Amino acid sequence: MHALIVHCHPEPTSFNAALSDITHKTLRASGAQVTVSDLYAEHFDPVEGPHHYRQRADTDVFAALTEQRYAGDQGTRAVDAQREIDRLEAADLVVLQFPLWWHAQPAMLKGWFDRVFVYGELYTGRRRYDEGHFRGKRALLSVTTGGPAHTFSPFGRGGPIERLLWPIHYSLHYMGFDVLAPFVAHGVQGGGIAYQDTAAFEDHLDQLKNRWAERLRRIDDITAIPFTGWADWEDGVLACDHPQRWLG
Repeated sequence: MHALIVHCHPEPTSFNAALSDITHKTLRASGAQVTVSDLYAEHFDPVEGPHHYRQRADTDVFAALTEQRYAGDQGTRAVDAQREIDRLEAADLVVLQFPLWWHAQPAMLKGWFDRVFVYGELYTGRRRYDEGHFRGKRALLSVTTGGPAHTFSPFGRGGPIERLLWPIHYSLHYMGFDVLAPFVAHGVQGGGIAYQDTAAFEDHLDQLKNRWAERLRRIDDITAIPFTGWADWEDGVLACDHPQRWLG
């Protein structure tokens, strides 16, 4: 197996960095080849825009999809975006490691989606969802939150974690990935906010690390999240006779 870790945190000594290190070591120990995309350390530019396209399909109006496709056809794609695409193409498993910031992924990682999942080469109007470019490959989120787990429950003040992560999961499904159930490390307190004393907090972090390592050792047993696909829809809407239509 070839795994790609997409690491998104600006601090090399962060808990997210520790989790990425565990991912690297655990998967390597299982015999996998592992590549790391450290977006901050490699100075990935997350801002899509005309400055990335030295040759343009349309020099008057910038349309990201048009220019992404044209750059792919002409072989003029920006080096950092092409590097990430090449890594994705080589990987069987993609692990996205990031903290939850403002109820979503950091802007750096959102920009990675914007610039790397390029129109034309990696998706088209039909080549999406269960017919997406990356079908047969797996993707897994490893996410940290500041608040404790119960605050991200259905009635928690942080909002249901399932809904917060849904846009990211759905984007990966859109690209064809089998999206595995995520690992969420709750209660990684910081910024002066503390839910536990120092000793209890350090023990909590150690438990999270152990749970993550064990999860990775059982990676082949993790069930993919079920999503609907082209055969389930009628004109883009879930078919009336589809069982999920009647879940209430």
